[in-house]
Amino acid sequence: MAHAASISITFVRQLGQPAKHVTSPQGFTSRYTDRATLEIYVMAACGKINTFLVERLQKLGVNAIGLSGVDGRLMEGARKDAIRIVENGRQRILRDDYTGKVEKVNADLLRVLLERNYVPVIAPLAISYQGDALNVDGDRASAMIAGALGADQLIILTNVPGLLQNFPDEASLIAKIDKHRVEQSISFAEGRMKKKVLGASEALALNVRQVIFADGRVEQPIQRALEGMGTVIE
Repeated sequence: MAHAASISITFVRQLGQPAKHVTSPQGFTSRYTDRATLEIYVMAACGKINTFLVERLQKLGVNAIGLSGVDGRLMEGARKDAIRIVENGRQRILRDDYTGKVEKVNADLLRVLLERNYVPVIAPLAISYQGDALNVDGDRASAMIAGALGADQLIILTNVPGLLQNFPDEASLIAKIDKHRVEQSISFAEGRMKKKVLGASEALALNVRQVIFADGRVEQPIQRALEGMGTVIE
């Protein structure tokens, strides 16, 4: 997911529309998405990134199918057309934003695909109740999907070995966290990891038994995560 995010940011820059990141009063970082940025992001996330992920899986013998949360109203949520941010130490309101939070997942559609042995590859876009495409946080969307499907485990790949007590010191990796203490980890999580911790907390609240933050830079990252490498929350 971190790799996909970096590709989409590069794609936006190549098209002459620099990505703008904003920080909420709670310290969470997200990408500001006006309509022009949304259109470019859709080209990157649903077009280039999603298609090549599906291509790679097909080469490995996995019958993957590419979707976004807009397809079949797979992921729905309310549009945040105005967001509060902190800029230069002061709070301000940004409008014309096309972001949101996933509130509903069309689990029936996913079950139909899974029962027919398709593996969904879902780009992190949702659709608003009014029909607008929305940029949503991929980790929190994954948490909602895992909860809706009754998943036993959620693996979140990142560009560090897991949750670090003292970022960027990789020797400070936290191997295990009790689920009742996961929200406390937001206080020392840095940058994008804050959203990942929040997503983990939301997945656990939806009865996902275990969440693992794992290193996506290594060989066989999923297998290593299944072996308990990274930060295990349960």
